[in-house]
Amino acid sequence: MPYKEYQNPLIERYASKEMSFIFSPYNKILNWRKLWIALAECEKELGISISSEQIEEMNNNIEHIDFDYAKEMERKLRHDVMAHIHTFGKICPKAMPIIHLGATSAFVGDNTDVILMREAVSLIRKKTINVVNNLKKFSLRYKNTPTLGFTHFQPAQLTTVGKRASMWLQDILLDFEDVEFAYKTLRFRGVKGTTGTQASFLRLFDGDHHKVKQLDTLLSEKFDFDKVFLITGQTYSRKQDSRVLKTLAGIAESTHKIASDIRLLQNLKEIEEPFEKTQIGSSAMAYKRNPMRCERICSLSKYLISLTINPYLIHATQWLERTLDDSANRRISIPEAFLAADAVLELLYNVTDNLIVYEKIIEKHIKEELPFMATENIIMESVKKGSDRQQIHEIIRKHSMNAASRVKNDGKDNNLIESIISDQNIPINKDEMETLVNPKTFIGRAPEQVETFISEEVDPILKQYTSSIGGMGEIKV
Repeated sequence: MPYKEYQNPLIERYASKEMSFIFSPYNKILNWRKLWIALAECEKELGISISSEQIEEMNNNIEHIDFDYAKEMERKLRHDVMAHIHTFGKICPKAMPIIHLGATSAFVGDNTDVILMREAVSLIRKKTINVVNNLKKFSLRYKNTPTLGFTHFQPAQLTTVGKRASMWLQDILLDFEDVEFAYKTLRFRGVKGTTGTQASFLRLFDGDHHKVKQLDTLLSEKFDFDKVFLITGQTYSRKQDSRVLKTLAGIAESTHKIASDIRLLQNLKEIEEPFEKTQIGSSAMAYKRNPMRCERICSLSKYLISLTINPYLIHATQWLERTLDDSANRRISIPEAFLAADAVLELLYNVTDNLIVYEKIIEKHIKEELPFMATENIIMESVKKGSDRQQIHEIIRKHSMNAASRVKNDGKDNNLIESIISDQNIPINKDEMETLVNPKTFIGRAPEQVETFISEEVDPILKQYTSSIGGMGEIKV
């Protein structure tokens, strides 16, 4: 019976081609070879007997990667780095004697991991700033649109649609700051040797400490890293992994929260994620418009958060200068964390770029609840006109109880305002009442807060990253 091997859904269904490429076998081995070439160039520059012909041979064959031969060699040698040294050496026979000279496996493994993480963080940064831009536009568009606020998912004081979105925006902006910090503080492992003492390189350079330090500096500069671990064991501190994945988990907690809010609002029919003309909400219920994209964001965000326990466990259990029980875990958890973060940002960009707002439904819900919220204002206005505060309070309390019973027990509209206007004991006419229950008088400084937040905190960052805005792809499914 024909079958296909298991395919990772993160790659097949969710993450972008760009992020998938970053963690592809090709890109990984390509960077191993770049590191071997750079090491040889630096060693040659510092006086080691390496010819230009050997370096040219490696450069000419850098992209010719025979993965089948590498697999064959790894089965024989049980060592992936040595397998690829032999694979590279097979097509670079002149360079074979100097490939990986003085280095340990972590030289290519760890340095490549940092290079790939930097590429991935850069892509995450781009996608985060695009979500920021979407939410900025949405917040400004609806900054003045009143809506019910909710505490405990119970109707509370009014806010605005834009102010609520600016809360989402603020969370993503905090994530962006963390992403930027992660990018700027990533440290290269550099050239450190078997247990981090650089002993093999000191021997290579006949005890010349200065040249060993130069080698570390020159190689790190070739890969544009200005921050390099000065102290390592065989590997760089795995604490760097947990710092980076913690940033990705921060994105997941924000995207989950935003998507959950939209799911709740979609149930209320106030705001809806995009729904395409040919999209099917349910295989059974033809009328359904399920928030499937937001549900997928929540699903992948949970997975991403769960992945971030891995680097903490890895770092905590690295014995002394290193132990290999980090390797298999890191091969899976680090790429998948980035793939998941990429996927949720792609989805959130798609959702926030096309959010649907049903203003008439929002107005309807306000009208159902605002009369109760307006009672305090009605009492104050009545007292200003000479009424006794306690008497008015009791009168309005009775009207409120009757209106609430009418809504809950009889399923009728909230008639509290009409009831109060018809009561001769309350000195407020219809025109005055319309002013008192105007939703815009209940939103406080929400519009101004949105404007201030965006002008002072959001716009300066967007201006700095103008070139990163745009170029987002379509989600796969």
